[in-house]
Amino acid sequence: MSNPAPPKISIPSALLPSDGRFGSGPSKIRGAQIDALVAAGKNILGTSHRQPPVKNLLGSVREQLSQLFSLPQDWEVVFGNGGASTFWDVATFGLIDTRSEHLVFGEFSSKFADAARKAPHLQEPVVVDAAPGTVAEVELAEVDTYCFTHNETSTGAMMPLVRPTTPQDALVVVDATSAAGGIAWSTSEVDVYYFSPQKGFGSEGGTWIALCSPRAVERINSIAATKRWCPTSLDLAVALENSRANQTYNTPSISTFVMLNNQLQWMLENGGLAWCAERTAKSSKYLYDWATQQSFAAPFVHNPAYRSPVVGTIDIDGIEASTISVVLRENGIVDTDSYRKLGRNQLRVSMFPSVEPTDIQQLTKCIDYIVEQLS
Repeated sequence: MSNPAPPKISIPSALLPSDGRFGSGPSKIRGAQIDALVAAGKNILGTSHRQPPVKNLLGSVREQLSQLFSLPQDWEVVFGNGGASTFWDVATFGLIDTRSEHLVFGEFSSKFADAARKAPHLQEPVVVDAAPGTVAEVELAEVDTYCFTHNETSTGAMMPLVRPTTPQDALVVVDATSAAGGIAWSTSEVDVYYFSPQKGFGSEGGTWIALCSPRAVERINSIAATKRWCPTSLDLAVALENSRANQTYNTPSISTFVMLNNQLQWMLENGGLAWCAERTAKSSKYLYDWATQQSFAAPFVHNPAYRSPVVGTIDIDGIEASTISVVLRENGIVDTDSYRKLGRNQLRVSMFPSVEPTDIQQLTKCIDYIVEQLS
């Protein structure tokens, strides 16, 4: 038997946000990024990625990423085709030497652990599990690579990035796909910070970007020197060589880099990562304060220290969250659905830097209105 259709509810225009996109990836793209894409149609889009216009574009992205994250001069910005999920395979070939440890507290952190577990050339990884909505903690072990997730997009939980004390030569490799650009971090605690740009950077998927310390570059080169077999498209040493020349091994999505470049300009002009983090903190305070004050809502992540400032998950009680999402969508407010595999009655809201904090306030007013109409 099919579920009944949700009632038709028209939300008053005074309550609606200025922009109704709250998806956790792909995420809101600013109008200026689209304008940049249109302008690029005259001399960049549809041209060779080996020629100066495109190489200069990639060079600009590399430079601006270095500025945004205050990277030391000896760090490298490396590009490759495929999203962060492709980078898990890249890392099993080119970063993990023998054995890794994975902190698993959601869908995406578990997938990297599975990739390492299935790699025939690696030892069985150490996997530390924690329940969704909490954060796993490091177990010191004889591993050469610790694999963290800065922000679990599936659950809205964020972990602090702290380098384990032993082994001293172990790399710290961080999946930052939904955190990058919206949460502060320190290069002293991390060796590889990788992400794809369709979330905090408001661009498209299909590209991975890895910020690599000298220790990580040394590991990449040492593994490459062993002649361990690796498909060329997944070879980090090849990606590093091409990135130094402001290009990718094979043809990239140039439009992705155009929009990413514009987003980075916007972030830096407004104050850089500190401004972005302040903006997401403001948005998330609006969301979590609202949820804790409602009888029908509560933050899914109980510990405030682990609540993500960029992806908020809110449990709903007494009403179908899916009904709220459907009504929101009918009123032009999209992608507030929970992560499908989590299976909870909840809303999930992105608060990336492109999202106006005042729009988070308006969203909560819209939810209140819907619940009132359904009660």
